[in-house]
Amino acid sequence: MTAMTSERSQLYYTCVFLQVSFQAIESSVMTRSDDSSRCWLDAQTLQMLLGELQRCRRSASPFKPVHAPLEEAIYHCGLLMAQCPGALDQRLCRHHLQAIGAPLGQAVRHLSVTHQPPTSSPRFRTWFGR
Repeated sequence: MTAMTSERSQLYYTCVFLQVSFQAIESSVMTRSDDSSRCWLDAQTLQMLLGELQRCRRSASPFKPVHAPLEEAIYHCGLLMAQCPGALDQRLCRHHLQAIGAPLGQAVRHLSVTHQPPTSSPRFRTWFGR
């Protein structure tokens, strides 16, 4: 298997960081028992993650298949930011967090795929004594 390019690798790890960050926020929301209570997320943390998502999308320009998932995550993060803190109930807050995490997972899966170099035929290898 060939190694990831440094650009692809950096984008991959940024997407993993973002996915894990949003999953951690979602987990903290899920620990609360009352779905109808207001969701109070840290707006500064969300703003920082949204900025990182946008930077990630800009640096993904050579990787066309991850454009749509990153755009979707940015869209849902923007919706969440527009209503935070305190304007959403826990259920809707979790919905937005899941809607951010799912496309980030798609981007991570796509970026983790590496291509195998073409293998030489057995006949060619035996010619070289292998």
